[in-house]
Amino acid sequence: MIKTNAYAAHSATTPLAPFSFDRRDPGPRDVQIEILFCGVCHSDLHAARSEWEGTVYPLVPGHEIVGRVVKVGGEVSSFKEGDIAAVGCMVDSCQHCASCAEGLEQYCENGMTGTYGGVEKETGQPTRGGYSERIVVDEKFVLHISDKLDPAAAAPLLCAGITTWSPLRHWKVGEGHKVGVVGLGGLGHMAVKLAHAMGAHVVLFTTSPGKEADARRLGADEVVISKNAEEVAKHASSFDFIIDTVAAPHNLDTFLTLLKRDGAMVLVGAPGEPHPSPGIMNLIMGRRSLAGSLIGGIAETQEMLDFCAEHGIASEIEIIPIQKINEAYERMLKGDVKYRFVIDMASLGKEA
Repeated sequence: MIKTNAYAAHSATTPLAPFSFDRRDPGPRDVQIEILFCGVCHSDLHAARSEWEGTVYPLVPGHEIVGRVVKVGGEVSSFKEGDIAAVGCMVDSCQHCASCAEGLEQYCENGMTGTYGGVEKETGQPTRGGYSERIVVDEKFVLHISDKLDPAAAAPLLCAGITTWSPLRHWKVGEGHKVGVVGLGGLGHMAVKLAHAMGAHVVLFTTSPGKEADARRLGADEVVISKNAEEVAKHASSFDFIIDTVAAPHNLDTFLTLLKRDGAMVLVGAPGEPHPSPGIMNLIMGRRSLAGSLIGGIAETQEMLDFCAEHGIASEIEIIPIQKINEAYERMLKGDVKYRFVIDMASLGKEA
């Protein structure tokens, strides 16, 4: 076993604090990664504070992981020591159900294994995430990071990037499409960048007038203040696709009425409480679709990383030491980050 230092939540109401635990020794198909950077996702906060219920403590969050390979098992063929590699939101799945067979491990019918908050098949121990020195993961769930990408700015691609990329790809967004993005946070800013790079006409919906200049810099062609009913109404029945990234309950009908016939609105934000139920007539009168989407499969995630490397796309980040993680959570709740915190894990070694 490998002693590993980390930061963990020990209850729903106490700050994250230093914690040590044992990682498994690498097996024949395992890759051991020394973590360089770990993004801070809103899901980390939800889990740490048990807002989705079922959290088992102590919990080591973090599923936007980039690091350096330091050891590989004897059967590993696609990674070698010294490679820059990444781990996203899952570290295993059953690998034999219909979804896994189609490369959609995130929808594993027997339950994918989360990077944290799950249970390792190998040891029966809880999975622990990237707020730690190192991680050991089956080669099938490790991703390649191009040297064209800054490792720190690439970390949030492992969740914020793939969470927005997957629905954009599934609904075949591309040139000639009008795409709405609701919210300009960690997910929303990636949706704007990716949809723009795919050739779509991108319209950002935000409640914050102060975000207009930033949204245009990131790739938005138009910015609509969603509290301004007249401004919103100008876009009625005009969108091919809308991706809603907001992680707080809000009125979905505001945006459903903006879809064309056969348009789709996809929810990727995961609020702690349900959205108000949308009106059925807004769906049936235009054969509109309201859907949800999780992350992507491993192949799809690698495709996204390669696309980002090719197009020079990465997250807008603020790098913090691990010692400021609790402050970062509070700032995240206030929307005080542009647009993703990333922990420099070298700071963990500076613990007294």
